[in-house]
Amino acid sequence: MIILGISALYHDSACAVLVDGHVVSAAQEERFSRRRFDQAMPTRAVRACLRDAGVRISDVDHVAYYERPERKLARQLWMGLPALPETSPAALFRLDADRPFRQIEELLGFTGPVTAVGHHEAHAASAFYQSGFRTSALFTADAVGEWTTTSYGRGGPDGVELLEEVAFPHSLGLFYSAVTSYLGFAVNSDEYKVMGLAPYGSPRYAERLARLVQDEDGGQFRLDLGYFDFSGHGPMFTDRLADLLEGPARDPESEITQFHTDVAASLQEVLEAILLRKLRHLHRETGDSCLSYAGGVALNCVANRRIREEGPFEQVFVQPAAGDSGGAIGAAAMVHHSLTGEFEPRRLTDVKLGPRGDTGRTRGWLRRAGVPYSDFTGDEAGLLDRTAALLADGAVVGWYQGRMEFGPRALGARSILADPRDAQMRDRINALVKKREAFRPFAPAVVEERCEEFFELAEPSPFMLDTTTVRRGADLPAITHVDGSARVQTVNSAQDARFHGLLSAFGRRTGFPILLNTSFNMRGEPIVAGPVDALVCFVRSDLDVLVLGDHLVLREDIPGHWAERLEELLPYRRPPISRDVYSFL
Repeated sequence: MIILGISALYHDSACAVLVDGHVVSAAQEERFSRRRFDQAMPTRAVRACLRDAGVRISDVDHVAYYERPERKLARQLWMGLPALPETSPAALFRLDADRPFRQIEELLGFTGPVTAVGHHEAHAASAFYQSGFRTSALFTADAVGEWTTTSYGRGGPDGVELLEEVAFPHSLGLFYSAVTSYLGFAVNSDEYKVMGLAPYGSPRYAERLARLVQDEDGGQFRLDLGYFDFSGHGPMFTDRLADLLEGPARDPESEITQFHTDVAASLQEVLEAILLRKLRHLHRETGDSCLSYAGGVALNCVANRRIREEGPFEQVFVQPAAGDSGGAIGAAAMVHHSLTGEFEPRRLTDVKLGPRGDTGRTRGWLRRAGVPYSDFTGDEAGLLDRTAALLADGAVVGWYQGRMEFGPRALGARSILADPRDAQMRDRINALVKKREAFRPFAPAVVEERCEEFFELAEPSPFMLDTTTVRRGADLPAITHVDGSARVQTVNSAQDARFHGLLSAFGRRTGFPILLNTSFNMRGEPIVAGPVDALVCFVRSDLDVLVLGDHLVLREDIPGHWAERLEELLPYRRPPISRDVYSFL
């Protein structure tokens, strides 16, 4: 049975192809459209994933959609009235509960059965059906999906059941986003920056911010709505928030002061505290020792560490594509279980689920352009040794290999790599390509079998979803955050033999089988998808080396006029999401 899961028409649209319950291909639309957080029906991603799976749209038995449009429309209308008649035609176009089903037929060419599942059910299912647990407590937390913002449930052989929900406008995700906006960062995009800023501050405003989230019985909580504005017509916070914190909202791109770092630390502390309280409630209700966790809040890897270390669950699985894109997998898995009754606990260990970039034509491109390159076809050991030598000499490498990762993290397929021992490397990469804030840390990738030598991490962490402490004596300034932590990716040779081989080759040269690993993209753009994207990013940035499959290209061999010409040819890319207001439509 072939089921196509779809997440679309809100933000970060994606698709997933399941064959007999197995995820065989999954990808986000933004990677192909080159429009960050693309919300459109994922026509390009569907085409690529079906091709990758070796099937056609006519082979698909069922389409699963990741939310119930009529429930979402009810909330949109409730929020928009009485101002809806004055809403722009573009916004009114989106107030259409039939639109997803119509576009699935008209844009994807699918005329078979379509089933819509609840948004938070899709989140919960995305975690549970990939967790490998036979039974599990289920927890989801995001900004809002339909009416729900937080849910509690149980998963097992009979399926996914939600036991309790918190309803909009009371939302941990929106609480975090509102303060993110107050701190001058873009909502629904830059919350992770606030998480990275928090260790620079002290949580001296935690008591004040905690007043905004009133804890109630069971899984419930309520926001003090006097401090928030979720109408979508202006900033997400009111003047009362500035009065409470005794400081004005920060202007975007302006100086970050100690006040801002302290607010970030306080926000992070309040979020972690309420998550732990609510998870203890869930544990009491279900009695289960395992937790499956998804939703946008689940991408807060600092909170995830506390959940694992201080929470009540013995085992925790966080869906690596925890945001809306992962809902495509969850919806498809739910529908497969419902239609077939089949249930086979299976742990997701590798999220390189996207299409494989065809690097076979690279040689022809470079030859016709007169660009020298090294061809290591049939000589993987030579490729790894040469790349490791360049890295050890201080080169910054664009690394493009195999299938694309699904979700927000680059995990060794579409990565920028560098020496983690170099104290200047963070600033250098920011200057070369990332153009991002200096306070944000970079993450390390390490061979799984030697992880504990360098990090206080006793179990594999293949998806960069947890932080841990860097051990004393491991001098790794480029990946060690100000609080001594790092967001580690462990690499298993069975899951990614080539990346593991590169880390090992670097380790033989330096004693550290570890590399700084960040996503292969420029600031404000999606991670590269195809080989052309990788070559364009390499040319526009100042990376030293590009490894495309078996081919290695040096920066010094790229004609100087290429970068200028590419900037002229690239289309203007309008950010699809406001930096100040959460997109409720």
